[in-house]
Amino acid sequence: MRLEEDRQKIKILNRLVSFYGFQHWWEDENRISDWVSMILIQQTTEKNAKKALDRLHNHLSVTKLIQLDELVLQDLIRPAGFFKQKSKYIKELMGWFHHNGSDLSAFHYYSTEELRKELLSIRGVGPETADVMLLYIFERKVFIADQYAIRLFNRLGMGNYKSYGDMQKSFNHLAKDIPYDLCKEWHSAIDMHGKAYNMNKKMDESWLTNNL
Repeated sequence: MRLEEDRQKIKILNRLVSFYGFQHWWEDENRISDWVSMILIQQTTEKNAKKALDRLHNHLSVTKLIQLDELVLQDLIRPAGFFKQKSKYIKELMGWFHHNGSDLSAFHYYSTEELRKELLSIRGVGPETADVMLLYIFERKVFIADQYAIRLFNRLGMGNYKSYGDMQKSFNHLAKDIPYDLCKEWHSAIDMHGKAYNMNKKMDESWLTNNL
């Protein structure tokens, strides 16, 4: 039974990717830029997060962000909202990375579970943000069970998920045997579809479950 349900879930996810195409989210050559944006995007819009990131463009390195006066940092990221909290989160994240040698390759020897625990120990990094960082920064194959994903699969009758952790436990193993690039696009396609659905709640979604 579980194998059949897994097959259906994967088919739905792949149909979403086929429909929306590859989005190539968070592929900036400057990994610090992408990493900081994962803090800025919390509880705000993409537009406001981008405004804040653009204002930070001269400071997007580990050393510069650590040395940047916190009040100056707050002012720069003000468009993203919650700027006092987010400035502390950025400082702590960069401090943690600096303490670990400012080298992403140093984490290759961590298991995904160990690295997730490390990220969750950083103030401002919750389960969803930790998994986004694992997926896009550390290139670990994990499933992002955000609100768009929860609502979609609940609507499709593929579960009755109540929380991030509830859905992630049910879906995360699906990411293990797919290509890394496809795993990234599952998340972006879900979010693209979720935004489209929010614009049109009468959208026909039957194509996602037909002939499963």
